[in-house]
Amino acid sequence: MSLPLYALAALAEIAGCFAVWSWWRGASALWLIPGAAALAVFAFALALTPPSHAGKSYAAYGGVYIAASLVWLWLVEGAVPTARDLIGAGLALLGALVILSQA
Repeated sequence: MSLPLYALAALAEIAGCFAVWSWWRGASALWLIPGAAALAVFAFALALTPPSHAGKSYAAYGGVYIAASLVWLWLVEGAVPTARDLIGAGLALLGALVILSQA
């Protein structure tokens, strides 16, 4: 159950932050409306994750967030992640798995 929630949280957080980033760089302030909604979905999804301590949930989520950010970089922004990006994301996901294995 954790992985789908972490994936939803990552997508929502990245989309919400991207909306603020876009507005800050000149896009319409209307970008802030879906951005705020996306950030609310992020917070709610992360709160539903099963680890008994918030810190464990947030730490494990960090690995998923890193990997999802690189997917966003590639699919939305059109920049291909480097081999070092992928290695780093793999290490972060491995760390998340270690944390979740004893949560």
